[in-house]
Amino acid sequence: MNGRTIVIGGVVASLVLAMWEMVVEALIPGGAGFFGPPVAIGATVVRDLQGSTNPLPVEPLALVLGLAGHMMTSVVLAAIFGAIVARSTLGTGGLVVAGVIWGGAIFGAMWYAILPVVDPLMLNLDGPAFLLGHGMWGGALGLLWAAARPTSEAGSLRSA
Repeated sequence: MNGRTIVIGGVVASLVLAMWEMVVEALIPGGAGFFGPPVAIGATVVRDLQGSTNPLPVEPLALVLGLAGHMMTSVVLAAIFGAIVARSTLGTGGLVVAGVIWGGAIFGAMWYAILPVVDPLMLNLDGPAFLLGHGMWGGALGLLWAAARPTSEAGSLRSA
């Protein structure tokens, strides 16, 4: 995979997760609000927001930092996913499943190990929706990876 494919895959997958999470948080009772998820990510740097309650305040700096940080992190995690599956003979379905598993693993590491220490405000988000969003992120990444892979790399299992 080339760098351009990694960046595009990571950004597109990040948009899938971000759109899902933002809509869910806007619609569910007690949600963080439409801009809550990226603001909560930005609260990693804008520490004054830690301890806020839902709906989260719309703080422009935290919003911009959250959107940028989410996309950059997604690109890095997409590159790691690519390195893991680069030599696999998985077809499209297998790459989607691998992506969903990768997204679930990232959710688990974030929700249970990283966020409580680094950005506890993120725990204001709805956990099941956040898990589902990470599965969607990984599924989109796997699908994009399958679509971008040259046919010769996929062998006879490409459409499996």
